[in-house]
Amino acid sequence: MIPFNKPPYTGAEDQYVIAAMRSDKMSGDGEFSQRCQQWFETSFACLRTLLTPSCTQALEMAALLLDIGPGDEVIMPSYTFVSTANAFVLRGAKIVFVDVRADTMNIDETLVEQAITERTKAIVPVHYAGVACEMDTLMAIAEKYGLFVVEDAAQGMMSTYKGRPLGTIGHLAAYSFHETKNYTSGGEGGLLLINDERFVLRAEVIREKGTNRSQFFRGQVDKYTWRDIGSSFLPGELQAAYLYAQLEKSKEINARRLQIWDMYHQAFAASELHGLVQRPQVPEGCEHNGHMYYLKLQSLDQRAKFISHMRQREILTPFHYIPLHASPAGQQFGRFVGDDVVTTRDSERLVRLPVWFNMTDAMVATVIDAALEGLSSIQ
Repeated sequence: MIPFNKPPYTGAEDQYVIAAMRSDKMSGDGEFSQRCQQWFETSFACLRTLLTPSCTQALEMAALLLDIGPGDEVIMPSYTFVSTANAFVLRGAKIVFVDVRADTMNIDETLVEQAITERTKAIVPVHYAGVACEMDTLMAIAEKYGLFVVEDAAQGMMSTYKGRPLGTIGHLAAYSFHETKNYTSGGEGGLLLINDERFVLRAEVIREKGTNRSQFFRGQVDKYTWRDIGSSFLPGELQAAYLYAQLEKSKEINARRLQIWDMYHQAFAASELHGLVQRPQVPEGCEHNGHMYYLKLQSLDQRAKFISHMRQREILTPFHYIPLHASPAGQQFGRFVGDDVVTTRDSERLVRLPVWFNMTDAMVATVIDAALEGLSSIQ
């Protein structure tokens, strides 16, 4: 069977995890945590980064840093994972959903301004499939109305927008190191990226259960105490050790995923030409990271038949999000502004193909052959 995903493995993970196990600091912010955070800050010229146990918790930290509270509104696409919304709903915010673009499945930047009210506090663009949202427009809107921008770059590490790494453009951002992502810290894991000096010190306090413990260990205060609201947003050192092995091979992992993505893209060009599918699009000025390869079929029924066909060939090809605004919680905690032209229609047609670092060319060829056969049989 060819699974949809396998976590990347480079060979050094075992050594680093054992080293972390034998260290005198396993609870977090040890040697490997510091190495990881320095790697991100150096590689992406980011002001400050903080590892978290998950991307969900990085987003929750962002909501705390922005003082999101009851009565506030946060604009985002409905086509995203529940964590994007939950982080702000937990603080009492109302979620305002807008439609996505058909070419990228990213938030439609032309619809954001009409969703702004006097209660709007933030915009949360989601870089779907590692392809950048139209960030210049979104940042200009945010500046015009005095709003914050939190990039949900869970899928976007190593992607760029006009030469700038995703996650370094908004005021705050979050990466995911879940096992389904390009890089993992051993199952879960995340990173908060801070691009605004105003949030640096408070982020350390919130992450350390509301204390100034980090400043104490740097010798900046003679004792540490409870300073602010916070929680336990510190990952264990084993997670950081596993992740660091992958960061050392980040370019190699990225290159291989892009190679697989290109193999798929070429293989389905004729199918798109004949109107059988639509392939992903990457706008000019954007460089993606090969996080995901998807096809859009003609209907929900065709997608179901395609997935069934691939399963019979022992190849797993899942679809992605059920739009949040159509869910019970989405209806309770949010509202959709404007017309739902693309979100539901395309979410019902989209299917994802296997892409993972250690996937062989032979496996890719098997997926392509089965998929082409499936596309022909369901017409």
